[in-house]
Amino acid sequence: MDQAHTKHIVLGITGGIAAYKAAELARLLIKQGFTVQVAMTEAATHFITPATMQALTGHPVLTNQWQDDKGMAHIQSSRVANAIVIAPATADFIAKLANGLADDLLSTLCLARNCPLLVAPAMNQQMWANAATQRNVQQLIADGVTLLGPVSGVQACGEEGMGRMLEAGQLAQDIAAAFQPKILTGRKVLITAGPTYEAIDAVRGITNRSSGKMGYAIAQAARELGAKVTLVSGPTALAHPHGAQVVDVTSAAEMFEAVKQRVSDADIFIAVAAVADYRVAQASEQKIKKCDAKLTLELIPNPDILAYVAALPDAPFCVGFAAESENLREYAEQKRRTKKLPLLAANLAQHAIGADDNELILFDDTGEHRLPRTDKLTLARALLLHAAMLYRKGKSK
Repeated sequence: MDQAHTKHIVLGITGGIAAYKAAELARLLIKQGFTVQVAMTEAATHFITPATMQALTGHPVLTNQWQDDKGMAHIQSSRVANAIVIAPATADFIAKLANGLADDLLSTLCLARNCPLLVAPAMNQQMWANAATQRNVQQLIADGVTLLGPVSGVQACGEEGMGRMLEAGQLAQDIAAAFQPKILTGRKVLITAGPTYEAIDAVRGITNRSSGKMGYAIAQAARELGAKVTLVSGPTALAHPHGAQVVDVTSAAEMFEAVKQRVSDADIFIAVAAVADYRVAQASEQKIKKCDAKLTLELIPNPDILAYVAALPDAPFCVGFAAESENLREYAEQKRRTKKLPLLAANLAQHAIGADDNELILFDDTGEHRLPRTDKLTLARALLLHAAMLYRKGKSK
């Protein structure tokens, strides 16, 4: 985010053991370009110190409403905030919010806000299940408050059940998603990602160095824009994107079959996977033993998944990817025209594969659109906004 578009978040921390996660959450939000102002209840300071949060955010921590000369910290802080996030939100603080109580700085700040409020509950599983807590939660939802979690898991008390706060990484994603326009709400997006693995024998195979990071980032970005996402993924080391339906496959043939089964239901198809162009004609079920003689493998072409989908009579809006090592513009535009794609994203493979950042050139009927080098999630968001614009134009014709 540039300075003109920087989003300001008030991160409220209340008195629960999950307060330790707020430090990592603040760090991740700042990494995404947000500015973070921390406000803590008195109880929260017993779990994590204001000095820690000030060091992470670069801003003095608000702990009481008399910190400024006029005693108006709750008004001033809420007016500049684009959102208030309470993480963790204890059962006690949720009860305050649900009933409009304002007996400390943080609850007063929430009551005086004119921006969205996002709440990440964290409490013992019996406290979460209590009828009073559930009534309070339903009241918050009715009041337009966004709940982030909780989830089920092992808790600090040793019990296991619902009430565990989401991890900082997931919270950071969900908070960022709240700022994205929901322009794909109601649309179904089918994405392929990662490499494929074509077996040679029981232990060897043909694959490539694709990490799957770009495809997974696009899945997350599509979810942020409101889409229902299905991700067909080759073998990667990545955690499944939150909220997406993930179909794990290994070979190009398996990926092709998974896409064929689901493409009729898709509005948009994005082929990000680095599918192996060839497979072994006859893979051995047993390990081929090493010997002094040459080993000759017969390779046959794999199906072109993107070409198949783009040629369907009622094809979804198709977005292709081209990873080239040279002549990027020439080869990318040639691929787009050959497969009759409305949009193709191209990059140099040697600068993209396995990296956390990248740059893309988008090719469509109007020409080229360069997306400068940045992290892959930011690129994915920009790509999806461009794709959504073209998709809506196509639907309006």
